[in-house]
Amino acid sequence: MPLSPLSSSKGLETFQGPWTKQTTTHLLNRVLFGAKHSEIEQFLAKGLNASVTELLNPADPIPAPPVNEYNTATVIDPTVAPGTTWINNPTNDGTINGLRRNSYKKWLTGVMIHQDISVREKMALFWANHFGTEADTISNANYVYQHHDTLRKNALGNYKALVKAVTIDPGMLRYLNGYLNSATAPDENFGRELQELYTVGKDNAIQFTESDVKAAARVLTGWRINTSFNSYFDATRHDTGSKQFSSYYNNKVITGKPGAAGAGETDELIDMLFAKEDMAKYICRRIYRWFVFYYIDGTVEKNIITPLATIFKNNNFEIKPVLTALFNSAHFYDPLYIGCQIKSPIDHVIGTLRKTNVVFPNSKTDYADAYLHFNNMVAQLNSFGQSLADPPNVAGWPAYYQSPEFGELWINADTLPKRNKFTDLMIETGYTRNGKKVFIDLIPFAKAISSSPSNPNQLIQDLFDLLISTDIDQSIKDNLKKQILLSGQTADYYWTEAWNSYQSNQNTVNFNLVNTRLKALVKYIMNLPDYQLS
Repeated sequence: MPLSPLSSSKGLETFQGPWTKQTTTHLLNRVLFGAKHSEIEQFLAKGLNASVTELLNPADPIPAPPVNEYNTATVIDPTVAPGTTWINNPTNDGTINGLRRNSYKKWLTGVMIHQDISVREKMALFWANHFGTEADTISNANYVYQHHDTLRKNALGNYKALVKAVTIDPGMLRYLNGYLNSATAPDENFGRELQELYTVGKDNAIQFTESDVKAAARVLTGWRINTSFNSYFDATRHDTGSKQFSSYYNNKVITGKPGAAGAGETDELIDMLFAKEDMAKYICRRIYRWFVFYYIDGTVEKNIITPLATIFKNNNFEIKPVLTALFNSAHFYDPLYIGCQIKSPIDHVIGTLRKTNVVFPNSKTDYADAYLHFNNMVAQLNSFGQSLADPPNVAGWPAYYQSPEFGELWINADTLPKRNKFTDLMIETGYTRNGKKVFIDLIPFAKAISSSPSNPNQLIQDLFDLLISTDIDQSIKDNLKKQILLSGQTADYYWTEAWNSYQSNQNTVNFNLVNTRLKALVKYIMNLPDYQLS
């Protein structure tokens, strides 16, 4: 049974509390895939306003595209050399497309692990869920890449422009049969989802009708994909009749237009949808649930959603002003919302790798080993229920929309043990290929995140500050210190001497004394229920 959570009465007024390690970590955990210790220290020094500004203004270029790392002894891509990108050489070969789709997922995993320090990748995933397309259904890997590249490039831009771009995107045309939509055989798939999922939503108060779905489908007739794998408008397949919409849209009529002018009807349709106040509120609810919490009651609707929607409309549907207001708000930093989200599989896997500074082979100079290790993480995500670029349906992953459970759907009797097994694996052995080991290297990790790793009290506190978002009773920390770091003794020097001995003489015995205790400690922390929260 889902919880009955409380909600904060705080609004969009600027947060005036102290800028602490906890508030900094909270912001970074929500806008990045797990915050590294070095990033927390960096943004702690910047303060709230400067941190939000930097996070919303990516300075790094869009990541370099995926490469051919998939050639085998029996299957060779004839048009793309190993180590070079395949995105400029589309193909209809089903086997090659399958390999490229997998290549894209490996590449995307690497992009998230090595993400730039901005909200761009988290927003790219937000839009990938919002405009839920399934790579296996689209089939053509170039369409898949192009679709997600459009989302990434427009992630912090104008939402109206993004909706238009997605509407005529080859991947979306393929996924929802838009390329088959013609005057003689109108297809309602995209016309329905454009309203129900991408703009005005389908809450109980939303009253668009089946006739609106059919009218939208007629407006959108004529968009096709050419032999160069690009979309274009074919006037000969367009319905030139006028399209009547219901009273929900103020009985709007989009006059049919012959020839190339028919493409302009798509813009009129989008203008009509964006004129609805329901649209702005719907998108702001989606953003709120992604970055804050799934529970929206009347207070949150009044204090957060409605004013965010006003900001959205007043800024001509630019996304960045909405995020700026939210991330600077007193509401966002209310203690109720710190550590309240159940981590998605992506946040759990990628966050673990990033927080613990796991090192992967260089994907530019050693792409074969890098992609194979990325693929190990893809397999983990699949096992936990979040297959990259392949949500289960057009609505995205259920944890982001299915009421009343929402994020609680990520955790069950199957996935929780698998999550714990993953962190145990990364601590104990990790993965090895060609002598290159990808694992949590605990001694360098402890040095990197603790101001005094030889002090067991400081080390434990630093670990909890980084890895756990909720408040943990001091008695638990004291017991971990005694039972693990001090090996059952009571004096702190049992750890201090072990640590210092290893620093002065890094032989096998001293290494094992320190590393074995660190393994037990970090495994215990990562197996706490609180580690599943962000």
